Amino acid sequence: MKVGVLALQGAFIEHEKKLEKLGVECIELRQKKDLEQDFDGLILPGGESTVQGKLLKELDMFDILQKRIQDGLPTLATCAGLILLAKEIENQNQTYFSTIPMTVKRNAYGRQLGSFHTIEEMKGIGKVPMTFIRAPYIESVQEGVDILSKVNDNIIAIQYKKQLALAFHPELDEDDSIHQYFINMIKKSTM
Repeated sequence: MKVGVLALQGAFIEHEKKLEKLGVECIELRQKKDLEQDFDGLILPGGESTVQGKLLKELDMFDILQKRIQDGLPTLATCAGLILLAKEIENQNQTYFSTIPMTVKRNAYGRQLGSFHTIEEMKGIGKVPMTFIRAPYIESVQEGVDILSKVNDNIIAIQYKKQLALAFHPELDEDDSIHQYFINMIKKSTM
């Protein structure tokens, strides 16, 4: 198994360390030619969604990745990655991949000072630590989107087809259960 990690900006190295710890090979996706390699899953890390979206287009990676996600490539998106997958972004006309029918609120918890840590239940996994840094949350979802977790009545984790989108940063906590869940998603999709 091999997972491509978008490595243009943001917390991609932390995701790579998690996957390597779980015995999964990673490749960094930095330019268009990197997309020619075979990989079984994709991670869209936290960071700055506007910067990542701009770089994806400038580097001519956007359309290829969007098509692969639409075609069912298992994808784990955290924080900014969740924003990249949203069909609608509150107070913003521009969207990115638009592969999940959901509306997202950017920087929903305020600036850096609004960052926080909690432990909450996640459907299919159990209690997991959650670190929110200038995090978005999901305002609404449409039919077919499975809500996996809420914090303070805000949707913060969903699954839609083979896309797992989280408002928090599982790569920043010791717990590996979310990355293991994603690996299991990939295994199921290759059976």
